[in-house]
Amino acid sequence: MYGDSATVRKILTELGDTWAIVGLSTNERRAAYGVADVLRRFGKRIVPVHPKAETVHGEQGYASLADIPFEVDVVDVFVNSGLAGPVADEAAAIGAKAVWFQLGVVDEAAYERTRAAGLDMVMDRCPAIEIPRLG
Repeated sequence: MYGDSATVRKILTELGDTWAIVGLSTNERRAAYGVADVLRRFGKRIVPVHPKAETVHGEQGYASLADIPFEVDVVDVFVNSGLAGPVADEAAAIGAKAVWFQLGVVDEAAYERTRAAGLDMVMDRCPAIEIPRLG
């Protein structure tokens, strides 16, 4: 498991409420769309990050993490495992506090690099499943 319960709780409750969601678009059938809605209902500000830079859930989208003109606390990654490592590296470069790889997204080398850079990280889990469990 990549991210113990204490790390999950810390990311969801202590590290801040601005979540950049990489892979979030206006496609309501994609998991990112539903997860973003759950995070919003739990008080998180979502920031869509997608090459199309679409506005999603009323929030302005950006083509990349580097394009976001304000601080991001957590980067939630909805891209396949082969593309996720560079996103984690970019999260560290922009000063994010944590990276969250969604269910099925696993890159052990990226996990090690991200942790070594001082960021908290969770892999292969979903915040929309975890946040209601916090009580």
